[in-house]
Amino acid sequence: MRWRTHSAVWVLLFAAAAYPASSNQDGDGPAFKTVPELASGFHLLYAQDFSQAREKFDNWELQHPEEPFGEVAVAASYLFEELFRQGVLSSDFFLNEKRFLHGIEGKPDPGRMKSFQDALNQARKLAKNRLAKNNRDPEALFALTLAAGMESNADMILNKQHLDSLKRLKEANEYAKSLLREQPDANDAYVALGSANYIIGSLSGGARFMLWFGGIHGDKKLGMAQLGKTIDGGRYLQPFAKILLALAARREKQDVVAQKLLRELSEDYPESSLYTAEYAKAMGRIIPAHMHP
Repeated sequence: MRWRTHSAVWVLLFAAAAYPASSNQDGDGPAFKTVPELASGFHLLYAQDFSQAREKFDNWELQHPEEPFGEVAVAASYLFEELFRQGVLSSDFFLNEKRFLHGIEGKPDPGRMKSFQDALNQARKLAKNRLAKNNRDPEALFALTLAAGMESNADMILNKQHLDSLKRLKEANEYAKSLLREQPDANDAYVALGSANYIIGSLSGGARFMLWFGGIHGDKKLGMAQLGKTIDGGRYLQPFAKILLALAARREKQDVVAQKLLRELSEDYPESSLYTAEYAKAMGRIIPAHMHP
């Protein structure tokens, strides 16, 4: 199979399709309740103020050195920044079939990617320390799901290492299954399921068959519904789900959905030119040069 021409580009931040079971173990850590300092950092992240977002995450991390979610947030900030710098978080990327399936042109920033990988490694170390004490720890499972999914994303979109990406995708899928068995209301995790289902469902029939044969499935309609679950009940990743669903809706010519989500993002993050520009595009307006992110 030609992996370079059939990339599941938007398996962003997480894993492939998995479904929650009915058992539950309440998570009381930062991944499953809103922590003001982290919420502030994620707001800055979505507003593309990356250095200030990392400062918030670093400060929180210093006070909670055993929590893997702090390192996950730092890693997410580097990945989100590189995706933004490469123009991936835009309709220009999403609506260009060649770029959507192939990934970025050129190479990512090496320093940013090293910092991303260092944060991932530390998040995994902390998560596995927690699993050694409790192999059903939801915080640890959530961190490992995110770490594997983000690395899969980076390998696929930025590094174009497609086989490595699929290995991480399967790893993330297994952690997601375990997480949702323990924490069925972990609505942020549906970004993983939704983005994977949508992108894999967008591939050619032959590519989907090969992924299906390897245990990876895709369904565009289901994927968009799962992104909606994070929008309805997510904590830190709700805005990210809005970005993905809005761009997917533009691909599917669901203009009303895209316009609503992009309008909300532009209102929630008026300091960002990205959402204002994308909203204008979705409305069919001409974008002044100064509004381009």
